[in-house]
Amino acid sequence: MLHYCIAHLAYHFSRQLPKRSRAKLPKSSRYCGQPLLINLTSFIIFTFIMTGFTVVLTLMDPVSHEVKVTFHMYGVGSFAQGIITTAFTVTVPQCANTTPELYYLSLVLSVLSVLATVFIVFLIPFWLAEVLYPGMVLNGRSQSGVCHKPVASYPYLWHV
Repeated sequence: MLHYCIAHLAYHFSRQLPKRSRAKLPKSSRYCGQPLLINLTSFIIFTFIMTGFTVVLTLMDPVSHEVKVTFHMYGVGSFAQGIITTAFTVTVPQCANTTPELYYLSLVLSVLSVLATVFIVFLIPFWLAEVLYPGMVLNGRSQSGVCHKPVASYPYLWHV
């Protein structure tokens, strides 16, 4: 309903503007060299998929192996999406003049993608240690492991 309401309000508020003021710039002056809009569209698709995974991962207990594998494949795709977004954004700083909203949104998404990648890269050694030496990082039964103290009140906060 939120999306419907926003579109409904935008429609009615846009009708308050005179027709000649709705789109002042000619189309040719609003051009960006990279496909930032297409990239943003794919980012939105990834957001919808992320919403589905969020619902599934929070409701399933235990999470099946197939869902875990699919989720990690989605993670690889999300990583690739972040790299593409960052590459497109870095190569076209002139889009800040022609399509500033699109460029700055891409810039924000690039920064967030880089921060998320840094966070996941930080977690990879813990995941590998847990796979190679089960219970070394966090053992819930014996309440021991390298990460037991920091996550004692939030078990398996870092792991899917």
